[in-house]
Amino acid sequence: MTAVRRWQLAFIAVGVLVIGLGGLVLLLDVNPARYLGIALWFAGALVLHDAVLAPIVLGVHLLLRRVGRRVPLSVVLILQAALVVAALVTALVLPEILKQGIGSANPTILPLDYAGNLIRFQAGLALVTAAAIAVVLARGRREHVERPRRDDPDGG
Repeated sequence: MTAVRRWQLAFIAVGVLVIGLGGLVLLLDVNPARYLGIALWFAGALVLHDAVLAPIVLGVHLLLRRVGRRVPLSVVLILQAALVVAALVTALVLPEILKQGIGSANPTILPLDYAGNLIRFQAGLALVTAAAIAVVLARGRREHVERPRRDDPDGG
């Protein structure tokens, strides 16, 4: 058995254990009357992932690969990761923003500036993404310059 296969099996085993632990906590700590709401939440998360997030990420990937074959794969992957993080954080914060807009009898339930924090997070994510892409492109340029050409007999 290869080392990669052992790691795969270890990750599968850990995943199964975590799912089992989650199921046990669900059975012991959650009122059975809430099971339907939890099932609906999971169904909504599945639809959000499979019908919205995955096609957007695939579309961005195809667009970037089509726009220019010269875009390094690492840049495409960085952009995809940033897009996934942005979409997931937005999906997590959006209910709070909507509920805050509706209002609540208890103003201490949602006391933060969720919309402003989301905007600041997205701006920070854009900066980190741009910096990561700049580092990857600079490293690629440096490696391209440092590599000797094959047709140069002196190697430089």
